[in-house]
Amino acid sequence: MATEPLSQSETEDRLRRLPGWSLKDGRIHRTYRLGTHFAATAMVVHVAQIQEELNHHSDLTLGYNTVSLAVHTHDAGHAVTERDFTLARRVEEIAGAHGAN
Repeated sequence: MATEPLSQSETEDRLRRLPGWSLKDGRIHRTYRLGTHFAATAMVVHVAQIQEELNHHSDLTLGYNTVSLAVHTHDAGHAVTERDFTLARRVEEIAGAHGAN
């Protein structure tokens, strides 16, 4: 998978296709709200499984009923790359099943 940094316009274009995601401190970021702490914990485990599969890991934070991700690509000089958006899209695919919004 490509590890070349994306330009600002490429990043903004991809973010338009991922509602709820934003660029913050050089990383793409999203916080999900869930109904319970248990639901949030289950989502964290599912996200961790996806990250292992992709061999690409975010900063993943569990709150009482929230899950937050922030990601950039270390191999690209801590820049945002297509790898980050692949992870974000995969997380979006499973978020609804956990009741996340």
